[in-house]
Amino acid sequence: MTTYGILAALSLSHLLNDLIQSLVPAMYPLLKNSFALDFGQIGLITLTFQLTSSLLQPVVGYCTDKRPSPFSLTVGMACSLLGIVLLASAWSYAALLVAAGLVGMGSSVFHPESSRMARAASGGRYGLAQSVFQVGGNTGQALGPLLAAFIVVPNGQHSVIWFSLAALAGIGVLAWVGRWYRARLAAGKRGAKAGAALQTLGRGKIVGTIGILIVLIFSKFFYMASFNSYYTFYLIDRFHVSVQTSQLCLFVFLGSVATGTLVGGPVGDRIGRKAVIWGSILGVLPFTLALPYAGFWATVALTVPIGMILASAMPAILVYAQELLPGRVGLVGGLFFGLSFGMGGLGAAVLGEVADHTSIDFVYRLCAFLPAIGLLAAFLPRIRPAR
Repeated sequence: MTTYGILAALSLSHLLNDLIQSLVPAMYPLLKNSFALDFGQIGLITLTFQLTSSLLQPVVGYCTDKRPSPFSLTVGMACSLLGIVLLASAWSYAALLVAAGLVGMGSSVFHPESSRMARAASGGRYGLAQSVFQVGGNTGQALGPLLAAFIVVPNGQHSVIWFSLAALAGIGVLAWVGRWYRARLAAGKRGAKAGAALQTLGRGKIVGTIGILIVLIFSKFFYMASFNSYYTFYLIDRFHVSVQTSQLCLFVFLGSVATGTLVGGPVGDRIGRKAVIWGSILGVLPFTLALPYAGFWATVALTVPIGMILASAMPAILVYAQELLPGRVGLVGGLFFGLSFGMGGLGAAVLGEVADHTSIDFVYRLCAFLPAIGLLAAFLPRIRPAR
């Protein structure tokens, strides 16, 4: 039976967690002016933030597979709280890097175990559960730039301290969820364990399939990095809009990402994960190819299908991998959430250097071809979980 109250609480806590995370890139225009940063230094902030989460997440997932930790999520949110406090008072570029690293560490603890709890509360509707859980994160990512535009940009860096209230609220919600999960574990329920796939795949086939999924994650999040870190600069440079306008446009894109995430999981439950993965990554290609040559309003309009189609892949990829590796829910969650952050961080660093040596326009013309990597989805085996 699906436990919707727990899924809603996990989605809310994911919203608060990713709202805090999204403040880091949302503040880039402000930090760039305040600390006289170049694009390479901005990319390094993102790389620090993403790597602290991406490198730790598989480790956290592996450990919680062996010993679930119901209250580890509150510890992770506490790390994010420390990062927010330091970000509000950072006095140097080094302090900014430490603050970004703390927020990343909080995320690394949060995602693997919360993904396991979402699966435990799914009642067998794994795609739906992952979509509900992930849409909270996407909504938080969308709200971050919007709140930054109306709170941080007019009032300066120190106003970020108000977002510590979100971290405190997250600690309270996750403490309640932790008590539910502790009771579930004490009752001996095995909701976190995935069902075995009906067909038997050899070890080599499983490794190869995971490799394809990793490449698909690369294409998705490397492209997403161009938006999360540089879309505001692209709009300001090409169309000469204000910082607030650029943040609102980023909100439109991230809101579309949240919508696509909510749709992808339930559709995968109905028609299969492979079909969603195939369509979501490759289907976005016509829109990405058109975007670098569009006018301002057309650019904003194109980001809606790009965000929706691209984002629908993540719940399907995650559940597909969980069905491929039964009993490794925490490891799969940590690996793929970690990879998504890591690829985003790597993409931000690389694209920042490319922008410094060429132009921000060239970055978007180059990234437009990344979704073509989605052709590799043709090599994914079709699997069905055991009921």
